[in-house]
Amino acid sequence: MFNLHKRLRADTFEVCQLQLCKVLLMNDTAYPWLILVPAQNDIVELTDLKKTDQQLLMSEIVQVSEVLKSLTGADKMNVATLGNMVPQLHVHVIARFKDDAAWPAPIWGKTQPIPYTDVIKGKLISALQEKLA
Repeated sequence: MFNLHKRLRADTFEVCQLQLCKVLLMNDTAYPWLILVPAQNDIVELTDLKKTDQQLLMSEIVQVSEVLKSLTGADKMNVATLGNMVPQLHVHVIARFKDDAAWPAPIWGKTQPIPYTDVIKGKLISALQEKLA
């Protein structure tokens, strides 16, 4: 059984499961922000994945990036794997806008998270699920 890191469970909402990755929505309306987590235990680095899963991960990153960009009209898509706070391999896919609070700098530590309302969260998750299905 796959175990999602407790920090990711606390900070996100589940959107869907792709072939490899669980797709999560970060609870911060300041930046439309998805996280992909390969649904395999004990994976810390990209190199911990089998070659075929590395390729599948890249494909899913592209798919999720395209969907998020199409839904938000973002100026730029940021994709990152950091893992300094959460060691479990996860990939951030963040829609960025030239007028967002952190532009053009990285988003980390720039603003306090602004949680989603149930209505807005529900609409976004539904739209994401429809496009990622």
